[in-house]
Amino acid sequence: MILIDGKETSQRIKEEIKADVDAILAQGFRAPHLVAVLVGNDGASETYVGNKIRTCKEVGFESTLRRFNNSMQEDELINVIKELNEDDGVDGFIVQLPLPKHINVHHITAAIDPAKDVDGFHPVNLGRMVEELPTYLPATPKGIMQLLERYNIETLGKHCVVIGRSNIVGTPISILLSRNTNPGNCTVTLTHSRTKTLKKFVCKRILSLPLLVFPIL
Repeated sequence: MILIDGKETSQRIKEEIKADVDAILAQGFRAPHLVAVLVGNDGASETYVGNKIRTCKEVGFESTLRRFNNSMQEDELINVIKELNEDDGVDGFIVQLPLPKHINVHHITAAIDPAKDVDGFHPVNLGRMVEELPTYLPATPKGIMQLLERYNIETLGKHCVVIGRSNIVGTPISILLSRNTNPGNCTVTLTHSRTKTLKKFVCKRILSLPLLVFPIL
C-alpha cells in the first residue's frame, strides 16, 4: 500500500514554485500577479479564496482580491472580467464559484480570456485539454494527476472509476486519465447520480481488477 501525502506534496510544489519566482525576480522581472474575484459571501468560497491569497504570499506571487456583494449583476461582473482581460499587470485570474443564482456561470466563463483562465474552465482550454495541448487545467484534476505522477502510481491499463461528473472535477479527470499520457492510458468509467448498481464498480471489482477509484462528489 502506498500512502499518498497530499499536504507534503503541496508543500514541495510550493517550494518549487517559489524557487522559480525567485529566479524571475533575480532577472529583473516582476512577480506573477493573480487576481481572485469573489461575489457574495459563501463560506466555502471565502475559505478557498483565502487559501489562494495565502499561498500566493508563500510562493512570492502578487495577489489581489476583488470582492463584490450578492447584488452584483451579470453585466457588471462581465465588465470587471473585461477590465482584467485587458490589464497587462494581471497574469491570471479566477472568478470563484458558485456565483449567485441570477448570474449565468457559462456567460461568465466564456467572457474570461483563455490565456488568463487559470481555472481552466473556458471552452477553449477544455478543448485544448481534450486535444492534449498545453493549457491551464482545472485545479483538482491537475492536483490528482500531480499526485499520481510524483508517487509513480502506475495507471497504464488500469480501470479507473470516477464518481461524479461535474465540469469542474469529475469530467476533466476522466478525460485526463484516459489520454495517451503518463499518468493516463486508463480505461475510465464515469459514474454519477443516475448510475445504477454503483457497487459493482467500486466493490466487487476492486479485488479482481487493477482499479483506481476517485470519489468526486
